[in-house]
Amino acid sequence: MNSLRHQRQRILPEIGEAGQERLRRSSVLIVGLGGLGSPVALYLAAAGVGRLGLYDDQVVELPNLQRQVLYRDADLGRPKVEAAAERLQALDPGLTVTPGRDTLRPENAAAACAGYDLLVDGTDAFETKFLLNDVAVLRRQPLIHGAVLQWRGQVLTIRPGDPCLRCLFREPPEPGATPTCEEAGILGAVTGVIGSVQAEEAIKVLLQTGDVLSGRIFQHDALQGETRITRFARDPRCPVCSSSPLIDLEHYGSRVSPRGHLVPSTP
Repeated sequence: MNSLRHQRQRILPEIGEAGQERLRRSSVLIVGLGGLGSPVALYLAAAGVGRLGLYDDQVVELPNLQRQVLYRDADLGRPKVEAAAERLQALDPGLTVTPGRDTLRPENAAAACAGYDLLVDGTDAFETKFLLNDVAVLRRQPLIHGAVLQWRGQVLTIRPGDPCLRCLFREPPEPGATPTCEEAGILGAVTGVIGSVQAEEAIKVLLQTGDVLSGRIFQHDALQGETRITRFARDPRCPVCSSSPLIDLEHYGSRVSPRGHLVPSTP
């Protein structure tokens, strides 16, 4: 490894040689390679994370280029995981990239997430966000959640034992209840801000340093020029992270609701 590549961050007292080596030995799965996944992947690769898993089933389309900074015009029509892997390895030839061109579903999510030190949510589908939350909690893997719409975005870090997404919102919203970015729009720079905060959180979790957004949700409003952090507690009745969870790993992928998330198991 070229010692000059990470020199500027290696001199940080919270990182140093030991921290840089820890990042090199770390692995992160990024689910969703769009507006959020793009800056997360670029910054984690540049920081020296040794292995990145990339999970996405889409191809690069022209409207993506306004915010999905991993891609160029020449990538139009290519699978995102293929174009992203090529770009990231050009950034750091020593990086190991594991692409997975598929949709994350209840029946494959546990296997897709296995073997990674950290999961990052770069998706734009509520069902997938809750699915990732459930898998992370059940497998005791840390997860960096992110979401964006129009001029706003949010970040939440979930480690084993932390309050989870279902402590805030018990279920995903009903289909059609919340507009998508395709319907409501999104400022590209907002995805850059939120994705960068996700990358910061990921690095802190991997290094076990600093104060992460555990039990706190980071909310950014670009239009108003405001950022706030709201604390929240663990829900003692949370169906996945409480002391008496209704969702369990044994039934994962075998009992799925029509809306695509885990059906709480019953005695």
